[in-house]
Amino acid sequence: MIHSSRTEQCRDFPREHGASQAAEAAGRHWYAVYTVPQNEKTVARHLGQREIEAFVPTYEIVRVWKNRQRAHLVLPLFPCYLFARINHRERGKVLGSPGVLRIVGSRREPVPVPDETIEFLRSDLNAGKFEPYRELVVGERVRIKTGSLQGLEGTLVRKSNHLRFVVSVAMINQHAAIEVRPDQLEAATN
Repeated sequence: MIHSSRTEQCRDFPREHGASQAAEAAGRHWYAVYTVPQNEKTVARHLGQREIEAFVPTYEIVRVWKNRQRAHLVLPLFPCYLFARINHRERGKVLGSPGVLRIVGSRREPVPVPDETIEFLRSDLNAGKFEPYRELVVGERVRIKTGSLQGLEGTLVRKSNHLRFVVSVAMINQHAAIEVRPDQLEAATN
């Protein structure tokens, strides 16, 4: 049972106002970072210590153990992945952090994650409605036509008589599902 959604976040470092810092900040992009299993939050803390902006999208789940005790667990939405905002020179800091296996990308270089995807994952909209979605069901491609997530595309699936909008972060082959009212959706045309 999904209880609520949150984002584990390391420090958001203030943007300095110097011309050189502004130029450097402009070169920063979000990248997916692949980690050792069950080390996402630890890696995010290490990156924070190295002054790298990082976050781990999480969700909260209530589990009932065999002894009938309930436990509230905060788990990564995308196991083994977190996101870091870096420029070209900061890649070494990320790759040198304990628990980091690689930055996701092509053989030549890391591929940035679109800012819209990061904004969506960081938003607290639809609080309590994020959950992992492991198996992508082949369905109709749809687009959100109203609200703050307008223009976001994904796949529509049915689950428990509620419409679910599945958003795919394609480069890391992971998915997340949120509830969206039917009147907020339209068919996506390619």
